Amino acid sequence: MTDLADADTRPDGEQVDPTMEWHKTACVLCSNNCGVEVRLDGRTITRVRGNKAHIASKGYTCEKALRIDHYQNARSRLTSPMKRMPDGSYLEVDWDTAIAEVSAGLVGVRERHGDKTLYYGGGGQGNHLGGFYASATRAAFGITRRSNALAQEKTGEAWVEGRMFGAHTHGEFHEAEVAVFLGKNPWHSHGFDESRRVLKAISADPDRSLIVIDPRRTETADLADHWLAVKPGTDAFLLAALGAVLMEEDLCATTWLNENAVGPAETMAAFATVPIADFADRCGIDEATIRTVARRLAAAESVSVYEDLGVEMAPFSTLVSYLHRAISMLLGNFGKPGAHVAHTWLIPLFNYAASGRESLDPVTGTAVISGMAACNDIADGILSDHPDRTRALFIESANPVHSLAQSEKFRQAMRRCEFSVVIDVAMTETALQADYVLPAASQYEKAETTFFSFSFPDNRTWLRPPLLTPLGESLPEAEIHTRLVESLGLLDDSDVEPLRRAAQQGYEAFAAAFAEVTAANPSVGAVSAALLYRTLGPTLPAGMENAAAMWGSAQMVAQKYPDQVQAAGHEGEGSALGSALFDAMLRNPDGVVFTRHQHDDAFDLLRTPDQKIQLAIPQLLDELRELPNANQQHTSEEFPFVLSAGERRAFTANDIMRDPSWRKKDPEGALRLSPADAESLGVTTGARVRITTPGGTAVAVAEVTDTMMDGHVALPNGLGLSYSPAGGEPEVTGVAPNELTLTDWCDPIAKTPWHKHVPARLEPVDR
Repeated sequence: MTDLADADTRPDGEQVDPTMEWHKTACVLCSNNCGVEVRLDGRTITRVRGNKAHIASKGYTCEKALRIDHYQNARSRLTSPMKRMPDGSYLEVDWDTAIAEVSAGLVGVRERHGDKTLYYGGGGQGNHLGGFYASATRAAFGITRRSNALAQEKTGEAWVEGRMFGAHTHGEFHEAEVAVFLGKNPWHSHGFDESRRVLKAISADPDRSLIVIDPRRTETADLADHWLAVKPGTDAFLLAALGAVLMEEDLCATTWLNENAVGPAETMAAFATVPIADFADRCGIDEATIRTVARRLAAAESVSVYEDLGVEMAPFSTLVSYLHRAISMLLGNFGKPGAHVAHTWLIPLFNYAASGRESLDPVTGTAVISGMAACNDIADGILSDHPDRTRALFIESANPVHSLAQSEKFRQAMRRCEFSVVIDVAMTETALQADYVLPAASQYEKAETTFFSFSFPDNRTWLRPPLLTPLGESLPEAEIHTRLVESLGLLDDSDVEPLRRAAQQGYEAFAAAFAEVTAANPSVGAVSAALLYRTLGPTLPAGMENAAAMWGSAQMVAQKYPDQVQAAGHEGEGSALGSALFDAMLRNPDGVVFTRHQHDDAFDLLRTPDQKIQLAIPQLLDELRELPNANQQHTSEEFPFVLSAGERRAFTANDIMRDPSWRKKDPEGALRLSPADAESLGVTTGARVRITTPGGTAVAVAEVTDTMMDGHVALPNGLGLSYSPAGGEPEVTGVAPNELTLTDWCDPIAKTPWHKHVPARLEPVDR
C-alpha cells in the first residue's frame, strides 16, 4: 500500500518519486471492472489509464474510470461506527461497543421472533468479497432471509435460464456473426469486455451484423445494421413475431434441436399461433423488417443476444427473457463459437439448478427465486401485520432506500424494524434510517475482486491489491464480519490455533488441517470464511488478508473442474491444484484464467435432465398463446407518457458515486424528451419540467433530443443523492428515480419492477 510518507526509495536505495509510480487496480463503476493503472499523490488518485496487461480489458476503459477519485476521496466517507440516538442524531462509538450492540440487537430479534432478519446486499460492482464474508455472519446469527439488487433486475432471467439450462449462459460477442442487444446500450452499460471496440468491429465488418431493439436511438443503435425502434413495453410482441416467421418460413435447426433439446415441437407450435401482421402493428415495426431480421438470424453461423434492464424492468419481462432464448435455441445458437454458452464460476450469483423448486415468501406468497426475496416485496412485507414479517434488516454495500421502488415506503419499513444495521463507506440514504452504521474500507483500501466473470472457453478472474490503507477507523468487511462471528464465541482457540500454525507451514499443511477442523466441527465449517480470514489471512502479503476466502473458492472450482483448471495452466492434484490457482490469483494483479474449456464441453455445463436444453416452459408458452389478448397499453389520459426511470448514460454510475462534480456532462441528469413532446409542452432544453407518476412527483431539467420516441421520456440512474460539497448541509442534485416508482408495478412472476415503463404526466414549471 502506497500512502506511506516514506515510500520514496526502492530496496536498492534508488530514489523514486511516488507520484510517478503506476499502480494496478480496477474501475468499480460497472460490472466489467476493467483493469486500470493509477498514480497517487498521498491518498489522491491523480491519473488513471487502462492497463494494457489486464487479462480481460487489455487497456480498454471508458470515461467513467477516469473519475474514480471522486469515489475514493468523497467528502461523504464514514470513518467511525455510528449509533442512532433516540432523537434521530448519530453518535460516534468505538468498535467494541458497536460489535457488541449489533450482535445483541441481532440476537435479540432472533430470541423474540425466530429467523426474522433479512440480509440485503453483499457487494457492488467489483466489491464482492464482503458478501463472501457475510455468509459467515448469516450462518452465525441464523439469518436465512436475503436479497440484493439482482432480485430487482435478473431474477426473471434467472428463473428462465434455470428451467431452460440449469445454468447461466452468456453470448460470445467478440466472435458472434450477429450480435443482438435487447433493451441494452453497451456503449454505456458495457456488459462484456472491450465493449466499444467490439461494437465498432461488428459495425465495420460487412459479414457481421449488429441488431438493436430499443425505443431510444442510442449510441449502439447508431452503429446498428438494424435498429428496431419498438414501441415501449412491446418487445414481447416483436420477439413473438420473429419466432413466428421462423415457423412460417421453416428456418429452424430441426436436426440440431432433436439431438440437443427437449420440447421443440411444443415450442414451435406455440410460436406458429402468433398473428405476425397484428404483432408487427402492435410493436411498431413493419412486417417486412421483422421478416428481414428473422432471416438474417437464421442465416448466421452464430448469434449472441444480450438482454438488459430496458426489458428486464418493463412489461412482459420474464416472457421476454424466455422468447429471445427460445428463438436462439430454435436456430441452434448454443455451444459453438460466437453463440451462447454456459460457463464456470468462482462464486455463482444464482442457484440456477434450483429453478422450478422455489419456496414461497411466507408473507407475500411470491416465489423466492434462488433464495432471494423479491425486492418489491420487502417493504410491503415489513409494513404488513403478518406474524412472519421481517423484524430486522442487515444491509451491506447497498442503498435500497434509493435504489428500490417507492423509496418512501422503504424508509418507513426501516423505521418499523426493531433493529437495523448498515455496512457502507458513506452515510447513504439507507444508512440514515439505520440503528447502526459500520464504516467499511473503500474498494481501493483492501483486496477485492469481481464474481461477474462470464467468459468462455477461457474464464478469467482478477484479484486486485489495495492501493491505500483504510481511512480513519473504517475496516474491511472481512474484519467486521469476523468480529461479529467472534462475538458469539464461534471461533474457539482450539479450532483457530491449529490452523494458524498449519498456515505458517504452507498450503498443503493448511489444507489438511482445515479439512480436519471443519469436519470435526460443522458449526465452524459454516463460518469458514471468517475462519480463513483469521488463520490463512495473516500469512498472505500485506493488505491481502481479506483475500483469504478466495482460497476456499479456488479449492471448490479445482475440485469441480480439475481438468479445466489444469488446462488453464495451474498444476497439481486435489487441494494442491486449488492452492496453485489461489497462489496464481495472488501473484497476478492483471488476472488469470481459472478454467479453460472447449466448445465441445458446453453441454457438460448444463444442469438439466440428460444435459439437454429444456426448450418448452409450459407457463411461458401459455403466456405466449395468450399474448394476442394481452393489454399493451399502460398509459392513460391522466398519465399519457412512458417514463424510463434509470437510463444509463456516459456520466451516470451506481450510487457509490455521490460527489456530483464527477459528471462532466449532463450534471443534473436531464429528463430527455422528443422535439414534438417538448413543443406540445412549450419547453426547450434547460427548462424545468414537473414529472408526476402514480408514485410521486419531481422536477427535472429538460433535454430535447431526437433520440427519444414521442411519448417516451427518460431520467438517468445515479442521481438524486445527497452530498455535502463543503462538509455542511447536504445538497441533492437531480432526481432520485425511485421517488417516482411503485412496488406493485412489476412482473407477475418474478416481481421485478417496471422502472423502465412508468406512466407519467409532464408539466412545464415556471421559473
